[in-house]
Amino acid sequence: MSIFVDTSSLVAFLDADQPRHAEVIDTWDRAVADEKALFTSNYVLVESFALVQRRLGLEALRALADVLVPMLRPLWIDEELHAATVASLFAAGRRKLSLVDCTSFELMRRRGLTDALALDDDFARQGFRLLPAP
Repeated sequence: MSIFVDTSSLVAFLDADQPRHAEVIDTWDRAVADEKALFTSNYVLVESFALVQRRLGLEALRALADVLVPMLRPLWIDEELHAATVASLFAAGRRKLSLVDCTSFELMRRRGLTDALALDDDFARQGFRLLPAP
């Protein structure tokens, strides 16, 4: 089984002040121990780097780059997928739905991924199973 890793879980992993920090670490550790493939996208990585640098600083950013990212299998957003997800973002008509999330949903569908290591309820609204469970 494979898991898609979202920005929300990467930030929570690195930020001990996040309410679900320990749950995210436990879920990550179990996934690694069970040798589950951990996928993400290059868009999630860009978003995560920006948020971690701004909110948590360079030490946390180095942990993201040197510890977490090497465990991930990045999926790259190409021009066609980008265009499709921009269209789906506008079709959804929701101000708080991000382009990064739309690309994640489409990547998950195309790859047959059903589980998301995410704290974002939009994944559940799209029919994906959240890990850790809310």
